[in-house]
Amino acid sequence: QVHLAESGGGLVQAGGSLRLSCAASRNMFALNALGWHRQAPGKQRELVADITSGGTTNYADSVKGRFTISRDIAKNTVYLQMNSLKVEDTAVYYCHAKRLGSTYWGQGTQVAVSS
Repeated sequence: QVHLAESGGGLVQAGGSLRLSCAASRNMFALNALGWHRQAPGKQRELVADITSGGTTNYADSVKGRFTISRDIAKNTVYLQMNSLKVEDTAVYYCHAKRLGSTYWGQGTQVAVSS
């Protein structure tokens, strides 16, 4: 079992920045990957970015160059720095962790970007 605690969502104007945090209950090297998905109203949940235990990062095309995923191994925490936010980035952002073939989810944090 992996428990995930997210923080950092909120309301921001277009062009602004936010940083999301996700603290995992397990050592990061015990996880295959940590990352973020998002789900906008009426849309399917989609991968935003993730980072493997080896440090390889992966981004959705829509956020490349604007979002950066990073981690603090000592704190078992992954971060999503979101810059140049757009209205279309508005969604509930969910932290996820992959371990031994299973996927675990956080409770989600709302990000709202106004024009």
